[in-house]
Amino acid sequence: MSVHLRPEEIEAESFRMIDAEVGPHPWGPAEWQVVRRAIHTSADFEYARTMVMSPEVIGKGVAALRRGRGLVTDTTMALSGISRPRLDLFGIAAACFVADPLVAKTAQKLGVTRSLLAMRTAATKPENGIFVIGNAPTALFELIRLIREEGLRPDLIVGLPVGFVGAAESKEELVRVAEEFSVPFITNRGRKGGSNVAAAVVNALLIMAAG
Repeated sequence: MSVHLRPEEIEAESFRMIDAEVGPHPWGPAEWQVVRRAIHTSADFEYARTMVMSPEVIGKGVAALRRGRGLVTDTTMALSGISRPRLDLFGIAAACFVADPLVAKTAQKLGVTRSLLAMRTAATKPENGIFVIGNAPTALFELIRLIREEGLRPDLIVGLPVGFVGAAESKEELVRVAEEFSVPFITNRGRKGGSNVAAAVVNALLIMAAG
């Protein structure tokens, strides 16, 4: 392969290789754009069979982005991985509260994780509708609690925490609770995930939102 390919040519060739290696799959064209970009980011083909999406989530997620709904991540890594120019195209304010001094101080006082309290803080702001979790199961569990107990109804949850303690369990609980309360979501089954994959999912939706 030529080392002089342009970035867009490398991406196109990568997608061609992914399509060829995966072969037939159950995903529709729009859903496949999300799954394929998760594979592209991670080089992990398991996402082709482990991703889970609520009905009509692509259309609902794209609509939320086009309305300029606020976006909150659980890590600065996820935030930095989401295309800033595409967010700006729709006037989307994107934030991560984990590093906020007040969040850190209050989390220590309450004996909870900063990721959990960051989600709780974000949920108090009505302009925030898109929640992106790529690292902390505690953040996802808190969103689930807010949905169940406090009436939070996000426009979209991208729930892809990674790890050995609570990651798989939080995603299974997300599927159950989000289906019960009709909250649009994109997640996967198992321990795998990560801020890079969560950001890739959002970027796929932003590309579709831009048409």
